[in-house]
Amino acid sequence: MNYCKGILLAMALVALHILSFAQDMKVTSPDQKLMVKLYLNEGKLYYNVTLQGKEMIERSPLGLRGSQMDLSTGLKLTGQQLRKIDERYTEPKIKISSVNYQANELTCKFENASKNQLEVVFRVSNNDIAFRYQVPQTGEPATFVIEEELSGYKFPANTTTFLTPQATPMIGWMKSKPSYEEEYNPDQAMGVPSKYGVGYTFPALFHLGNDGWVLLSETGVNSLYCGSKLSEGTKDGHYKIAFPEKGENNGIGSANPTISLPGNTPWRTITIGRTLKPIVETTVPFDVVEPQYPASKNYTFGRSTWSWLLWQDESINFEDQKKFIDLSSAMGYELVLIDNWWDSRIGRKKIEELVTYGKEKNVGIALWYNSNGFWNDAPQTPKYKMNTASARKQEMAWMQKIGIKGIKVDFFGGDKQETMKLYEDILADANTFGLTVIFHGCTIPRGWEKMYPNYAGSEAVLASENLIFGQHANDKEAFNASLHPFIRNAVGAMDFGPVLLNKRHNRKNDGGTIRKTTETFQMATAILFQNPVQNFGITPNNLSDAAPHIIDFMKKVPTTWDNTVFIDGYPGKYCVLARRHGDTWYIAAINAETTEKTIDISLPMLSGTEATLYNDAEDRSPQIKQVKLNNSKKLKVKLLPGGANVIVAK
Repeated sequence: MNYCKGILLAMALVALHILSFAQDMKVTSPDQKLMVKLYLNEGKLYYNVTLQGKEMIERSPLGLRGSQMDLSTGLKLTGQQLRKIDERYTEPKIKISSVNYQANELTCKFENASKNQLEVVFRVSNNDIAFRYQVPQTGEPATFVIEEELSGYKFPANTTTFLTPQATPMIGWMKSKPSYEEEYNPDQAMGVPSKYGVGYTFPALFHLGNDGWVLLSETGVNSLYCGSKLSEGTKDGHYKIAFPEKGENNGIGSANPTISLPGNTPWRTITIGRTLKPIVETTVPFDVVEPQYPASKNYTFGRSTWSWLLWQDESINFEDQKKFIDLSSAMGYELVLIDNWWDSRIGRKKIEELVTYGKEKNVGIALWYNSNGFWNDAPQTPKYKMNTASARKQEMAWMQKIGIKGIKVDFFGGDKQETMKLYEDILADANTFGLTVIFHGCTIPRGWEKMYPNYAGSEAVLASENLIFGQHANDKEAFNASLHPFIRNAVGAMDFGPVLLNKRHNRKNDGGTIRKTTETFQMATAILFQNPVQNFGITPNNLSDAAPHIIDFMKKVPTTWDNTVFIDGYPGKYCVLARRHGDTWYIAAINAETTEKTIDISLPMLSGTEATLYNDAEDRSPQIKQVKLNNSKKLKVKLLPGGANVIVAK
């Protein structure tokens, strides 16, 4: 009898140990404020997130499911490991050039009844979480087709959303969607159906009332996985990871990703803050990824002019491009972008002449290309030069030979794994030939600034061309601009094409759509929007018809930053953002509301007491003056509707 009692006691102790082991799956940030806990409930895996004890993401599912194996049910914990991460890296193309990434990492290992294994990795830094799945090979199959990723995000009932819908495939101009160019709905209730009914694009911002903010996205996506999105939400606040639509890429390729075994998914990222400061300043898209290949040369980035934006297709001729090379030279800019149709309207021999002319002016040339293989009907040429390896390498060899600096590739077909491979192939081949790459009509970047040394930005936003195409974009310009630092530009470089100084958006500044924002507002977007290559919307006439102090500012403004500090703001209403290049701070404050706003800006980062202030006069004309800061380094500024202040100081 005593022997049996001993056996039962031992079994109870083992069961208690296993139970406590299973329940004690948690990891905290280095400052102990942010915590992730994992839970097993009847073989299914869940997690939740708390910030300073407040639940920011309620219990939400985890797991993968495929035809060969189901890694979402019947799971049991087989082990876990904690480790600290303390890494330093430099990356000039992001919002902070030198980063010290400190995090705690939890790896939990699970097994199902068929002995298939799943590892779930959570990295938690101060205000940031990144998690992914690792799948070992446990038998003969060496690949895993993932039919569903269960990763979800359950938000509290008081949450509102700042989301932009995913477009259905093969719609829009020349069947060029999805292209991440839809509008945002601010402070919308959860569970409201999206415009197209197929979910939302990353990044996705959530406001948890007085409790704070959560930004969702993903990073580390390359040719080994598809780009994901966020599902439609439920009214009780549940969203989950969703894969591309089957019709993307004209229906070619699988919508479901396949990984080789052992293999892993990309990182799902969650940035959490009581305020918006961690959202704007996050570097998590770059913290958890690694370079995919070494740089073939020392790449440089900078400022560019761009005739097509305001002068449109008619400007794609030899003489007009010389005028824009002259404009870049006069501004001290490094580049000029020659847009679509150059192969037929200028010709390759004349392009070589423009490259020679540019070299004499210290201005490099970048060329536009259509990505098209089979995924849209866009007619612009050059076509069929980027979609196959042989054509691409031949074209890039010619560009390297004549001295082209970079390319802009447009009109991609979706987020399938096949498309992600095309992005990576273009980048990798371009690196072989020493070319930088900008993508348009495309997906968001997913850690690509660090992964690919020659990557120079993506559009993936309702960019400046829409200001030319319709008045609605001009009427909403300030509103949209005030969103981007908090959402789209928070996770990666954004090639918007800012700073349009013409009052009327046409060649002669006398017709077309009407700019509603001030010239100072336009200046501010050069700081507000971050991209290592800025294709500015200034035109030759601006050298004489814009205020001299604006042109002087635009000659000096940098495109790479050593630090970024969020000061104040609210998405869709206003934003005050500071960026530092070297020892000089550039502070942009914009007002997206319809009423005048007076705010106190705190600038403790400044070492001096004097600053140059660019602002708007009562008649909305631009003005400049020197100002003194008080001992507390505060400055009271007035922001007109659709207006701005820009402060430059050390």
